[in-house]
Amino acid sequence: MDATTRKDAVIELAAKDLNANGGVFCPSPTAGMKLWNNHPRIYLDVARTGEAKCAYCGTVYKLKADEHWGASH
Repeated sequence: MDATTRKDAVIELAAKDLNANGGVFCPSPTAGMKLWNNHPRIYLDVARTGEAKCAYCGTVYKLKADEHWGASH
């Protein structure tokens, strides 16, 4: 999925895609963002609620169904 062509793109993540704190950074290569359309890097806490939305670009990062973060940490 290319976030540059869809406003409010949704990126589904596996629990292993989250960092040690349960989050991800946006912009992300996972979202298909290119150098020309990047914004400042921000941390998004996905583990707390299962999803987070980037305030800059509107991309939503969420855990895939049946994925849970922190059970084995």
